[in-house]
Amino acid sequence: MIQPQHTGGRVNVLTTPEVITSIDELRSRLASARERAVPGDARIVLVPTMGALHAGHLTLVRRARSRGDIVVVSIFVNPLQFGAGEDLNTYPRTLDADVAALAEEGVDFVFAPTSQVMYPAGAASTRVTAGAVGALYEGAARPGHFDGMLTVVAKLFNIVGPDLAVFGQKDAQQVFLVERMLADLDFRLALEIVPIVREEGGLALSSRNRNLDPAQRLAARSLSAGLDAAASAAPQGVAAALAAAHARIDVQPLVKLDYLVVVDPRTFLPVGADHVGPARMLVAALVGNTRLIDNVALDIP
Repeated sequence: MIQPQHTGGRVNVLTTPEVITSIDELRSRLASARERAVPGDARIVLVPTMGALHAGHLTLVRRARSRGDIVVVSIFVNPLQFGAGEDLNTYPRTLDADVAALAEEGVDFVFAPTSQVMYPAGAASTRVTAGAVGALYEGAARPGHFDGMLTVVAKLFNIVGPDLAVFGQKDAQQVFLVERMLADLDFRLALEIVPIVREEGGLALSSRNRNLDPAQRLAARSLSAGLDAAASAAPQGVAAALAAAHARIDVQPLVKLDYLVVVDPRTFLPVGADHVGPARMLVAALVGNTRLIDNVALDIP
């Protein structure tokens, strides 16, 4: 049970999170938690995850804890996001360790449903579609991935009813699509985007990093090095930024580049060579059998 301590309207949790697998039970427990809060209008913050939590996830949770009264972390490996030949069956599932880590962060509820709970009739017939942008970049490499992502995120928003949801900037295309879904479908919640958390050496934290051997991990640092070089070269224009990134990445034989592109953050479409203003560089590559993504903001004067 939650034992809230009220301080200026906030709820400070003194016990480990409640792990809930039922939609109805979660809704009931959240309603009760809201009622117990002072002044009765507690702010619910959701952090959606697929588990196998690392320091990057915990940074999101800390942000959520600082921004809300009741923190819900969902842990669900969503089958709709995985295509044929992808790693659904081998994706790491570490619920006990995840809950222990979340207890240290003062999380109130862990929502850990099964696929049967989320999709009782099998694969959902009604889905949110990501449109043309959802078929680019990661969507080109993983057809249907973003439709599955948006569908489960919409379900989680409807189940939890959060006032705020916290996402990480590492999945930049995901963030763009979720922001657009909220605007297009009039969801009544806000998003907060947390900057990328990196390992020493620059590699963006990812649950898949555990699949890298030492040589691959060293080679994978070229992705963030390329992005850093692009940011430094951005004052010379789009072509210079791309050339600087390629110069750092292409020399790594263990890194097989999928895409390296500069996009307009307002549309997420590729920019022209004459683009001026804010932009974002996206990169994806295979390092061994492990697919890694990263991105960086650019300012092109």
